[in-house]
Amino acid sequence: MHDRDASGFDHEEEQNKNKQGGTQRIRVLNDKFRRTGLWGQQLITLGIQEMGLLAVIEIRQLVASFDAFSEDNDPYDEHDFGCVTYRNEKVFWKIDYYDATLSAGSPDPADPIVTTRVLTIMLAQEY
Repeated sequence: MHDRDASGFDHEEEQNKNKQGGTQRIRVLNDKFRRTGLWGQQLITLGIQEMGLLAVIEIRQLVASFDAFSEDNDPYDEHDFGCVTYRNEKVFWKIDYYDATLSAGSPDPADPIVTTRVLTIMLAQEY
């Protein structure tokens, strides 16, 4: 029998998956997080916020649907960075991996049990 938490998350199943394909697992977890915003935190910089609520929503949708990954913009094949354009503004997004307490880097980004993903969305000029 698998150990599921209150949200239905199966910890034993996740631990088994973590033993397989680190980069592939990171990529899948990043894609799920980027598309849904679940199982992590999202930061929207002041520059994006100042564009207004509608812009924030539309930019977040652009980030969620981003799929133009290439060897040039994703050399490690983790789907952890991208660039979109919104009304002639270049917008960067980046996923970072922290430990559960957000006090240090994750010991294993392929393991969602020990990793908190943080998606930061910013204007390119804020980078």
